[in-house]
Amino acid sequence: MLSAELLKKIKRIEIRTSHLVSEALAGQFKSAFRGRGMEFEEVRPYQFGDDIRSIDWNVSARVGDPHVKLFREERELTVVLAVDLSGSLSFGTSAQMKRELAAEVAATLAFSAVRSNDKAALLCFSDRIERFVPPRKGSRHVLRIVREILSLKPQGRGTNLALALDELRRVLRRRAVVFVLSDFLTEGWEKPMRLARARHDVIPIRIGDAREDDLPNVGFVEFDDLESGRRFTLDTSSRAVRERYASFARDRNERRITAFRRMRIEPIDLTTGHDFVEPLTTYFHHRESRRAR
Repeated sequence: MLSAELLKKIKRIEIRTSHLVSEALAGQFKSAFRGRGMEFEEVRPYQFGDDIRSIDWNVSARVGDPHVKLFREERELTVVLAVDLSGSLSFGTSAQMKRELAAEVAATLAFSAVRSNDKAALLCFSDRIERFVPPRKGSRHVLRIVREILSLKPQGRGTNLALALDELRRVLRRRAVVFVLSDFLTEGWEKPMRLARARHDVIPIRIGDAREDDLPNVGFVEFDDLESGRRFTLDTSSRAVRERYASFARDRNERRITAFRRMRIEPIDLTTGHDFVEPLTTYFHHRESRRAR
């Protein structure tokens, strides 16, 4: 049974994200992502203005008049949301946990997909595969995806993004659009992502929080590592401690950015407490522009 608080969160996300899809993202998702390819539709007589490269010479020779082949884009896609539910996603300092932001973004993408007549699927992972929801259509299916993200109690606390990417390569038989929602606070995911990208359209969405990059000066603070369970205390009033923390965060971010750049992948960076619609729409516009070239 879902608690009243959880049901309220799911309803709030449903109202907000369905409104966003209707008002801000309508048509952009469909324009940004291609179908699986071109499907033969019919052969008809040549008309003035038709591309001569589309002439079917065999049919034309048989009937004695030029005929052309017509194709249509096979639009239906499978959109997979690979969502990190490791311990570090239960962190947030802006009245929102990273897991809640991931749920809102996933709902927005799933609603965009089903309104484009595409299927949406969900893979939840930590340091193991927590749940796989097969691809389906419909708004009720989107609500199930949101419910799973918010209510699932992960068996693992750590992060194994490489395992999740390998699992997607195993279960997805046809090319899919894969959104990977994670904070990427883990190692060893670069090669599996490169392999997954060779078969699928992979879009990383980094879910972050401002305090992961910068410590405030608030004196002695006890921290819990949400993935290992280890506790430690830092003196945040120490300038040297804050600078070492910031330096470590910069190096970690640079390694992630460099890895994406080498794979020629454009990630989407989101932060708790900030609007995620503008980064999504900007990304969709960039994809549509590249597609039109």
